[in-house]
Amino acid sequence: MLGAIMRLLRGGPDPRIEATLEAERIIQQAREQADREARERLEDAREQAQAERDQILADVRGARDDLQRAVDRLDRREASLDDRVKSLDDRDSKLNRDHQRLQRRGAELDEREAEHDQRLEEISNLTRDEARTVLFERVEQEVSDEAGRLVREAEQKAKDEAETRARKIVATAIQRVASEVTTESTVSVVQIPSDEMKGRIIGREGRNIRALEAALGCDLIIDDTPDVVTVSGFDPVRREIGRLSLSRLVADGRIHPTRIEETVAKAQRDVDRIIRESGDEAAIEAHCSGLPREMLDIFGRLRFRTSYGQNQLRHAVETAHIGAMIAQEIHADVEVTRRGSLLHDVGKAIDHEVEGTHAIIGGDLARRFKMSENIAHCIEAHHDEVEIRSVEAIIVQMADAISGGRPGARRESVERYIERLRALEDIATSFDGVGQAYAIQAGREVRVVVDPREIDDLGAMRLARDISKQIEESLQYPGQIRVTVLRETRAAEYAR
Repeated sequence: MLGAIMRLLRGGPDPRIEATLEAERIIQQAREQADREARERLEDAREQAQAERDQILADVRGARDDLQRAVDRLDRREASLDDRVKSLDDRDSKLNRDHQRLQRRGAELDEREAEHDQRLEEISNLTRDEARTVLFERVEQEVSDEAGRLVREAEQKAKDEAETRARKIVATAIQRVASEVTTESTVSVVQIPSDEMKGRIIGREGRNIRALEAALGCDLIIDDTPDVVTVSGFDPVRREIGRLSLSRLVADGRIHPTRIEETVAKAQRDVDRIIRESGDEAAIEAHCSGLPREMLDIFGRLRFRTSYGQNQLRHAVETAHIGAMIAQEIHADVEVTRRGSLLHDVGKAIDHEVEGTHAIIGGDLARRFKMSENIAHCIEAHHDEVEIRSVEAIIVQMADAISGGRPGARRESVERYIERLRALEDIATSFDGVGQAYAIQAGREVRVVVDPREIDDLGAMRLARDISKQIEESLQYPGQIRVTVLRETRAAEYAR
């Protein structure tokens, strides 16, 4: 140390002192920098704490305001409840007063009824029990008469439906089973130029007619009817093949067993082509693309099948259109309804070959060709032979009835239909007190509007009975016709 001081006095520098001084200077600077940073951080912390304090105070004030508003709402609700309780108390008091008044009124009415009963017994010389007995006997007689009329109507309806059903069953049966009796449902007629052609058709010792019947599977009837040969058979497709073959043989003039076999084979191919084209055209017209090829080949046979004069292929297409429209209106499955409606009678094409009703046969065909179970159910359920499980099946049933029951569909002309409706309305309007009359539901119901000033409720019942009797005596119609009499009073006033 002393040496260092001496060197310093002599004016020579000491590196250690300089290093110490430099270190002290750096430490001082670092201490000042740390103090500045500490003061800055402290200031930031104070500012952040003040901001958080202000936010907390604002939140507290907002919560206090919300709480105050909730308290105000509860106060108002409590006041409202108090008012309602007071109103209910007042209403309860009023109801009690009304109840007491009604009890007094009931007692007065009981006394007056007893007085009236006593006076009626004195006037009629009948006790109350005797009067009740007489009244019951009169009502019983009226009810008995009305029940008898309803029974007669039910019997007549059963007879009419039985007759219609019987005709349909017979027509279907003779198409399914060969019979010695020929009707318009099982015959086709071929025109020939002369009776000499009949002999050529029969052939030597009957060989030509035997060859024709063997190739066709139908009977040829050659009788005394001039210029006509009748093809008879239960299968409409075979009858069409026979008609076409015989027409071609007559036009060609060469009739012998070999030519017969060739002509029948060609007619068979042509009819098969017609069947296929008919099935395709019907499916396109009904907007039912993608049906199985095998199903269309069977369905096309309905071109040669009729029911009460209605072509079954056209009936199927019409039913498909009607069913699709109904399904669209009620938001049902349109595609299932359309296809089920189109194919609902497909079983009729082969019902002479397969055991069972045409509805069950059609449902089995749909399942065999892997169609939807919903479509198969619509087909098999359209005659209630199985329990209906879907709204689409109900629509198919409705569309079938609409297509078959519309005016002109099955041997009823539009003119006769309009005449029947007009006759129903004329009969109803011929009675006194009737304002308007409308025949609705294809003539199955008549709505009669009467003047309430001329006809009371009891008169309306008598009028309905009289109109129904007049219809029974004057018109001929299938089933039954419902007569509905409407009587109403309307009051109107204008505010000025």
